[in-house]
Amino acid sequence: MTRPGGVPEGDGVSVVMPALNEEEGIASSVRDVREVMERLQRPHEIVVVDDGSTDRTADLAAQEGATLLRLPCTLGYGGALKAGIARARFDTIVITDADGTYPAEAIPELLAFAGDFDMVVGARTGADVHIPALRRPAKWFLRHLASYLAGRPIPDLNSGLRVVRRGLVERFEHLLPSGFSFTTSITLAALCNDSLVHFHPIDYRARLGDSKIRASHAFDFLMLILRTVVFYNPLKVFLPLGAVFFLVGFGKMVWDFFIGDFSDTVVMGFLGAVMIWSVGLLSDQISRASLGPRIR
Repeated sequence: MTRPGGVPEGDGVSVVMPALNEEEGIASSVRDVREVMERLQRPHEIVVVDDGSTDRTADLAAQEGATLLRLPCTLGYGGALKAGIARARFDTIVITDADGTYPAEAIPELLAFAGDFDMVVGARTGADVHIPALRRPAKWFLRHLASYLAGRPIPDLNSGLRVVRRGLVERFEHLLPSGFSFTTSITLAALCNDSLVHFHPIDYRARLGDSKIRASHAFDFLMLILRTVVFYNPLKVFLPLGAVFFLVGFGKMVWDFFIGDFSDTVVMGFLGAVMIWSVGLLSDQISRASLGPRIR
């Protein structure tokens, strides 16, 4: 792939970093980002959104020179991001975490593509990636399911390091949740709406401090993927679901033909398929009518 020309050097960048009780990693995270951005010699700001921390997160971020936005209560990862993006001065937004997992040195590489894409995602597919083994099966399943439903490969569904245009966030803001699934939602919304998304490989370090993600969040991610794709591309869900009912009905019809006793299962299978496909077609028409033009 030809490397794009990137954004003009004079364009400003807002780095938004949500943080909840991240006193172990916030200082080094802000420091690393600041050093990288200063070397780029571009107008920039680092906005740390303190999401109701009860430790020294806010104080340490302020000591490192970050612009501090303190929320009166915990809104969640996505809520903090939306608040920080609304507060940001520039239209080119970099989001990253405050736990030391994402390499700040990868930010210039992502920004180099930002002029030609609506969103540039730091995909955790580099040479040095530390993802807990217990999370890998769920992440693999959700990533492949999302790739099928979105209609294109998704190397990393919910990476927390990415460059995004403010307009893209504003367009889908009403669909973006306040929890951890913010990044999953905006990835699927952008891909299902034919926005230009580039996945760039990055490394991923072991986090500093305790993780806020729990095993129960896997089910939340699954439901979010299905809801988002049904909203933008419902036929991806309803066509295969209807096909299951059709095949059950057809198979039962063949079996009943040989035994000479047709049952209600055949009718229910075919009827269920027709009903599901009809709902899918109606949903598809509603979806196409409600979607606007792509963001450029």
